[in-house]
Amino acid sequence: MGGVRPSSTELHDGEVAKSPPPDAAAAPQKLDAGAQFVLNAISDISCVKLKRIAPALLSLPFAFASLGWTAGISFLVIGALVTFYSYNLLSLVLEHDAQLGHRHLRFRDMANHILGPKWGKYYVGPIQFMVCYGAVVGCTLLGGQCMKAVYLLSKPDGNMKLYEFVIIFGGLMLILAQIPSFHSLRHINLVSLVLSLTYSACATAGSIYIGSTSKGPRKDYSLNSDKETRIFGVFNAIAIIATTFGNGIIPEIQATLAPPVKGKMFKGLCICYAVVMVTFFSVSISGYWAFGNLAEGLILSNFLENGKPLLPKWFILMTNAFTILQLSAVAVVYLQPTNEVLERTFADAKSGEFSARNVVPRLISRSVSVVIATTIAAMLPFFGDINAMIGAFGFLPLDFVLPVVFFNVTFKPSKRGVTFWLNTTIAVVFSVIGVIAAVAAVRQISLDAKTYRLFANI
Repeated sequence: MGGVRPSSTELHDGEVAKSPPPDAAAAPQKLDAGAQFVLNAISDISCVKLKRIAPALLSLPFAFASLGWTAGISFLVIGALVTFYSYNLLSLVLEHDAQLGHRHLRFRDMANHILGPKWGKYYVGPIQFMVCYGAVVGCTLLGGQCMKAVYLLSKPDGNMKLYEFVIIFGGLMLILAQIPSFHSLRHINLVSLVLSLTYSACATAGSIYIGSTSKGPRKDYSLNSDKETRIFGVFNAIAIIATTFGNGIIPEIQATLAPPVKGKMFKGLCICYAVVMVTFFSVSISGYWAFGNLAEGLILSNFLENGKPLLPKWFILMTNAFTILQLSAVAVVYLQPTNEVLERTFADAKSGEFSARNVVPRLISRSVSVVIATTIAAMLPFFGDINAMIGAFGFLPLDFVLPVVFFNVTFKPSKRGVTFWLNTTIAVVFSVIGVIAAVAAVRQISLDAKTYRLFANI
């Protein structure tokens, strides 16, 4: 799939693609403050690797609990294949337009250019903002849950509530949110990659240990007997898997690559998916094997039974610590699209990036953004539900549907060719899945809302 490129035999009506002038990409482009300060160019692929192994994978055993073994593994494989294919197509479209003198720095810029301005302004832009900001909310909530787990290990009778730990993690994010740009994130790339591999290995090892001893629960892989609940659960699980594989900021990441960009994104995707195949499958399979349909929205929560650790305390502490550190890194990545909007709105591109004119509004606006995300995370502590909602409303259209649409509109492959019908099938199937998954996600949240109150201590 990495080699999918428009050929003269597959172009619409048999037309041969026009070769862009060699210096087209060098055309000067006027940048606003958001693009200039947040999306400045770098020469590596750190952000690709940084996001892709996010702690959302710790909810995959929970998704398996609604799917079962066969469907769970099948959808995990499909998610990997389709997103790799879609990201590659998206990268090809970005590269093609850049060669023609249209270098897109944002997802909504692509939609504006390819589908028309209304698509970027009223559809892609709002969805991407919701996805990225929702990911920040999810990371903040998960960070608070991990902190609470560490606290209860050291003080089982402690009376601190979950929302207090969410606020503490939010305080950490207040500091990290001031990292000025994607370029600055390159310094934590290697550390983040090591952390993601480490906590995934810990989650896998912990699940295998508990599942192979008498400490764990009785293994039950049966699905819910209620037909309606089971059907909605399947689509809810698909949305969670979509969230785990989702990215939503591929154009912004590719915009940070210094030219020439040809081949860099594909190499980055290959590296990412090599790690993905190991981490995603090991965590999901071992977690579901150990806990069956009792797997929780955060698999690390299964390492405690009524507050009693099923593993050595030091091991649980270490795993949660690695997860907390990685969560902070991922949350910073997903803050960047929000930061870009804030910079574009409040900063002055003519003034220096670190001038008082820009530093003061940056400090205030980013702090307010983090405070709002922290408040939402504390109010709605349902990590699995948030994952499903983000996947249904955001990642499914952004990462599964739009890339193939962009490719078909840009390159116009022949309707007699395989590429056109493959892309069309992907777009139609995942659009339908997205609509049903959105209904399932809202339904699940409404059900949980009857069980838990705002600022619940779960």
